[in-house]
Amino acid sequence: MAFLMARREKPEENLWVKCPGCGEVGFKKDLGRNLKVCPACSYHFRMSAKERIEQLIDPGTFQEMDVAILSRDPLRFKDSKSYRARLKESRKKTGHAEALVSGVGLLSGVRVSLAVFEFGFLGGSMGAVVGEKILKAMLRAKEERIPLVTVSASGGARMHEGAISLMQMARTISGRLLLSKEGVPFLSILTDPTTGGVAASFAFLGDVILAEPGALIGFAGPRVIEETVKQRLPEGFQRAEFLLAKGMIDGVVPRAELKKKVATFLYHLWPPAKEACMKKWAKRPKEGASVAGNGGT
Repeated sequence: MAFLMARREKPEENLWVKCPGCGEVGFKKDLGRNLKVCPACSYHFRMSAKERIEQLIDPGTFQEMDVAILSRDPLRFKDSKSYRARLKESRKKTGHAEALVSGVGLLSGVRVSLAVFEFGFLGGSMGAVVGEKILKAMLRAKEERIPLVTVSASGGARMHEGAISLMQMARTISGRLLLSKEGVPFLSILTDPTTGGVAASFAFLGDVILAEPGALIGFAGPRVIEETVKQRLPEGFQRAEFLLAKGMIDGVVPRAELKKKVATFLYHLWPPAKEACMKKWAKRPKEGASVAGNGGT
């Protein structure tokens, strides 16, 4: 009987979500319709890579790349579980092969090379495959001469791969240098959290760096820093608003405005994008003009 009750109660519990920001409880579906932003206090819940792509990329235009590149276990790493077991669990939980989803698509009509972290996959940690996929996304942007957009949500380097994971910092920085030499724009979006080796490499090298409200951004966590410097940190330290005040990022943008803001920067940074957009709008009928099939003359 208790088992049957537990089975009945579990679906009902999954319908609700409590906001960590204000404590309000609401329907998960309502939260999803609001781009996972609390309607009461504007707390930004974390999004999956799939949700992020749906938010930023025009419907039906995203083409995923580099799916077949899979992580190995060079150190045969094991803590409470083996690294291979953790990879298997993460793939089953997220539906992704790795902690980064990359590909190409249209963002408000502009073709971009996109790389989005999946925090649910081992904390979005950057190992050899994540580094490789970021580098490939950069090379695609260079070869096709299209802007690069990255969305970071990561705890940093993947400890399961040791020094190999740290090497990805240098690799991604090298890829960013290639984009700079070609004059291809790179727009970096920082979400909660963006820390460790990801923050210390390509994520802070964008031509424009935007962050979502309240995102934790930095190298080491606040607790580690306090223990190191033996001082109490300022209020809001390492949050997006604090970094903006210190000039480390270019803007803090609410999620509902993010796509429009990114598109605006792309139009200004990349003339071909602006020209493509103008051609697209030029083809649209002017207000009041007749359109075939609408009964106009």
